[in-house]
Amino acid sequence: MMRFFSTNGKSPLVTAREAVLQGLAADGGLFMPTKLPKLGGMLTGLSKYSFKEIAFEAARPFLTDDIPDDQLQKIIEKAFTFLPKLVTLDVGTYILELFHGPTLAFKDFGARFMAQVMAYFVKDDNRPLTILVATSGDTGSAVASGFFGVEGIRVILLYPSRKVSQLQEQQLTTMGGNITALKIGGTFDDCQRLVKEAFVDPGLLSVLRLTSANSINISRLIPQSFYYFYAAGQLGHIEAPPVISVPSGNFGNLTAGLFAKKMGLPVKKFIAAINANDVFAHYLNTGIYQPKKSVRTLSNAMDVGNPSNFARVLALYNRNLEAIRRDIWSESYSDEQTMDAMKEIKADFGYVMDPHGAVGLLGLKKYCRISESSAPGIILETAHPAKFNDIIETVLGHAVAVPEQLQNCLDKDKQAIALSNNYKEFKDYLFSLKN
Repeated sequence: MMRFFSTNGKSPLVTAREAVLQGLAADGGLFMPTKLPKLGGMLTGLSKYSFKEIAFEAARPFLTDDIPDDQLQKIIEKAFTFLPKLVTLDVGTYILELFHGPTLAFKDFGARFMAQVMAYFVKDDNRPLTILVATSGDTGSAVASGFFGVEGIRVILLYPSRKVSQLQEQQLTTMGGNITALKIGGTFDDCQRLVKEAFVDPGLLSVLRLTSANSINISRLIPQSFYYFYAAGQLGHIEAPPVISVPSGNFGNLTAGLFAKKMGLPVKKFIAAINANDVFAHYLNTGIYQPKKSVRTLSNAMDVGNPSNFARVLALYNRNLEAIRRDIWSESYSDEQTMDAMKEIKADFGYVMDPHGAVGLLGLKKYCRISESSAPGIILETAHPAKFNDIIETVLGHAVAVPEQLQNCLDKDKQAIALSNNYKEFKDYLFSLKN
C-alpha cells in the first residue's frame, strides 16, 4: 500500500488522494512516497512502449490504491494529447523537446495530468477546491490551460510583476473563467512564500479548501518522470547510460528525473544546470545550503533563490551529500554565457534554443569536458523559443514564428489583480473568495 510522508517529518502518513488534495503537509513539508517502486520488466524493452503505456506503468504504483486502472487510463488518455520529441543534435548528443503541449512548455505534462487526477478526486465533492499557484512564467499558463473549465476547481495564479516575459504574462492573464491572475509586487520567491504561508494558516484553511499545483504537489512530479523513461526508449540500444542535463530552478524537473532513476532507469549522471541563482551548486561544492534572494536572469523560470524541491532531494538521499554528488553535478552560468551558447548552437546546427535549454547545453558541455565522458547526452529543452522572442531577436538578430496557440492569446486583454508581497493583503483577498 503506497503512503506519503512529509519531508519535515511531523505529519502522519497520508494516501495519494490526501497528498494531492492537501498539496503541502500540515507541518509545512513536501509529500514523498514511502518507497519508490522498481518498474522491472518495462525497463528491459522501453522502446516497445508508447508514451501513454509508459505513463500508466509508471503512475500506477503511486495511485493504484485511490484510482482504479480503467480510470487511470482515462486520465492519461485525456491528459496526454501530445508527445515529447527526441531530436539528434550531433553524434551522441540529443535534445528532448518538451514544448509540444498546448502552452508550449514542459509544465504541460505535469499540469494536465494533475488537473485530471484532481478532477477525479473532487468529482463527488460539493465544496469547491481552490488551487494556489506561484509561477515564474510557464507553470502558471500550463496550470491555467490544464484546469480551465474543470468543474469544482478555481485557480489563483501568483506571478512576479515585471519579471515574466510579455508572452508569458499574456498567457497567464487572458484565460478568464475559473482562472484568476494576481500580479505580485516582488519576486517568484515572494509568490512562493505567500502560497506556503496560506497552506499552513488555520484561519484560511477553516473557510477555504486549498491545494497547490506547483511542483510542491506530488501529482506534478509523478508525470514529469514519464518523459525520462520515454527518452531512454527513444534512444534505443545504447552501450552506456546517458548523462541528462536539466535546466533547474525550483528543482521539480530534476527531482522527477531522480524518481525515474530510483525506479530503475539507468542514468549515468544528472546535471543540474542553473543560472546565477546558484544555491544548489554552492551546496554541492561546500555542503552548505544558503538560500538567498533570487536575481533576475534571461532564463527567468529558473530565477529561484530557495528551491522548494531541495527538501525532496535531501529526502531521496537521506541527507547523504556524497550520495547526492554521485548522481548529480551542478554548475551555474551567466546571461553572457547563455547568449553565447544560443549563438553557438544556432551557428553550428541551425537549431534555435530558448535561454533555459541553452543553460542545459552549457552544463552538458562542461560536464563532458571535465569528466571526459563519452556517454550519450540529453539536454532537456523546456520551452518553445517563441515564448522568449524578445531575447531570441536580441541574441540571434531575428524572431521565430509564433505558434498559433501563442498568437491567439496575444490578441486578448490582460486581466490581473495587483497585490503587494504582504501576506495579510494576500490573505484578505483569499478571504474574499469564501462567499
